[in-house]
Amino acid sequence: MIRDQETLSILLDSLSRFVRERLVPAENEVADTDEIPADIVGEMRELGLFGLTIPEEYGGLGLTMEEEVLAAFEIAKTSPAFRSLIGTNNGIGSQGLIVDGTDAQKRHYLPKLASGELIASFALTEPGSGSDAASLRTTAVRDGDHYVINGTKRFITNAPEAGIYTVMARTDPDIKGAGGISAFIVEKGTPGLSLGKTDRKMGQKGAHTCDVIFENCRVSAANLIGGNEGVGFKTAMKVLDKGRLHISAICVGVAERMLDDALRYAMERKQFGQPIAEFQLVQAMLADSRAEIYAARSMVLDAARRRDNGQDVSTEASCCKLFASEMCGRVADRAVQIHGGAGYVSDYAVERFYRDVRLFRIYEGTTQIQQLVIARNMIRDASR
Repeated sequence: MIRDQETLSILLDSLSRFVRERLVPAENEVADTDEIPADIVGEMRELGLFGLTIPEEYGGLGLTMEEEVLAAFEIAKTSPAFRSLIGTNNGIGSQGLIVDGTDAQKRHYLPKLASGELIASFALTEPGSGSDAASLRTTAVRDGDHYVINGTKRFITNAPEAGIYTVMARTDPDIKGAGGISAFIVEKGTPGLSLGKTDRKMGQKGAHTCDVIFENCRVSAANLIGGNEGVGFKTAMKVLDKGRLHISAICVGVAERMLDDALRYAMERKQFGQPIAEFQLVQAMLADSRAEIYAARSMVLDAARRRDNGQDVSTEASCCKLFASEMCGRVADRAVQIHGGAGYVSDYAVERFYRDVRLFRIYEGTTQIQQLVIARNMIRDASR
């Protein structure tokens, strides 16, 4: 499904050079200040990174799924904070609109998301609903030409920087599950919308999350995505496979970066008169990591191609998310072990990556949720 190999190669080369020359040197600054420098954000806009997957007619690059994961492999070879900033614009922040938005909603918001003029945030998780997202309690009550939203969203990525929020709220209180949930676009500055304090996290400095609070927040009915109530959760599910494949690709890219760092260290660090890379037990950790990265990379590319071919990849996407995120954690652990004591201090990037990648096994559906999805799909398919 790659449309133009030459153009794609130019894009990937540009991404690789940008990561190597601009992002990697800025990693320590981002970790120390918990901020991505404004000039780097500007360069990310110029490169079109905020619109990688948004259709060309709205100013994006319109990458296929296979092209997207190839780009993600490159973007991921640096601090995950950089990817996090652009992630929602390319993910649920735009894809929900692309799949189910009205023409007017697409024309108004997608060009701004593609250019990076607006940063999107996706507000689903709540204090009492995480993996069980369909049990959310935020409400949206119709009042003439508006909806009045009340509730609190938690751990919302990019919330402090966002210009728009895609908000899942219950419009039909009589329907307890997903069927009573609708999706709304709420703009920054809307009366009744406020933010909690920025979360202090284990890792991923520079990628910000916080509570998003709605207190009698009045939103125009024109901002109901698709113009129909009760389909918001279904909209989210439609793009979930895409998001899981994207995160899986990020896991692969980060793992490759950690392994490269570990290999370089092992070849330079000497003990007992020789580089530790010569010791078989160190070689075993290097080899196991390489084999697992290769397996995950192959899985992600295969699932991406299947999705581009129009196949249902619900099971494959969950398999990728499960394996790639767990693999990434194992590679991080081995990389720290190869670095020894140096891996436990912040002088080396592996200490930071060890904390950063822990999140991959939690968001976009925990490992345990992926196991449930895979098993239930298997049982369903076998029962047909």
